[in-house]
Amino acid sequence: MAQQRVLPQSKETLLQSYNKRLKDDVKSIMDNFTEIIKTAKIEDETQVSRATQGEQDNYEMHVRAANIVRAGESLMKLVSDLKQFLILNDFPSVNEAINQRNQQLRSLQEECDKKLIALRDEISIDLYELEEEYYSSRLLSEYSSGGASVSLERLAC
Repeated sequence: MAQQRVLPQSKETLLQSYNKRLKDDVKSIMDNFTEIIKTAKIEDETQVSRATQGEQDNYEMHVRAANIVRAGESLMKLVSDLKQFLILNDFPSVNEAINQRNQQLRSLQEECDKKLIALRDEISIDLYELEEEYYSSRLLSEYSSGGASVSLERLAC
């Protein structure tokens, strides 16, 4: 971590337990791997027969390999726990992400507002022009002055 933050006692204890789990699991993997390598060496004559010694070594290797797998799974669980801890307890990053999203949405809102205002102004101008054209049209003035038959004849042509 580049910056040191003061953590509450429970979080500090939790991080220390994560550190202990990490060291224990890595040590377990190393110890078991070392013992598998030692077991793989062929020794000179011992008091037990070669077949018995081979079976015992085979069983020991299986057990140690299972221990390595268990320690590996424990490390994967530790990684998952660390990710969860980071997600739940990294409030500055969460707040920064929220603030960035708010800023993006506010700029989008301002852009939409500007476009809506421009659209409103254009529609207002067009509507004014259409109303002016409608109310000053010759057809309407002829119709309202009693010349409906003349204008209807013009329309029929």
